Amino acid sequence: MSLPSNDLARQMHETNSRLSSWLESLSLQPASPALPPHVATPHQMSWLLSELLHAGQNLRTLPGERDARLELEISVYRENVERLRTLLPSIHKALLSERARLEQERARVESATEWVRRSRQTL
Repeated sequence: MSLPSNDLARQMHETNSRLSSWLESLSLQPASPALPPHVATPHQMSWLLSELLHAGQNLRTLPGERDARLELEISVYRENVERLRTLLPSIHKALLSERARLEQERARVESATEWVRRSRQTL
């Protein structure tokens, strides 16, 4: 079932507003090079995937005849997806860095746990 063109345009506009805001916040550079880059959280990535899937459902129901407003919103959506595509390598890099940091922290905690276990055995 397809939505009327003006309803689709409204939904795409809302999607574009949310995506633009999220992309803008993610692409902001930290105030200092010493600070880590902004990293997308798992919650944000889940939200992004959900938003893209919802927009995909809307795009699959596009009517044959589209008004100018809907065409504009589709164009803006395409630009947002292109912006996301350019940000994906930096998101990936930041997530890999975060994973490495968490693995180091886990190794440190495991080492401390092992030290405590061995200390108790000697007492």
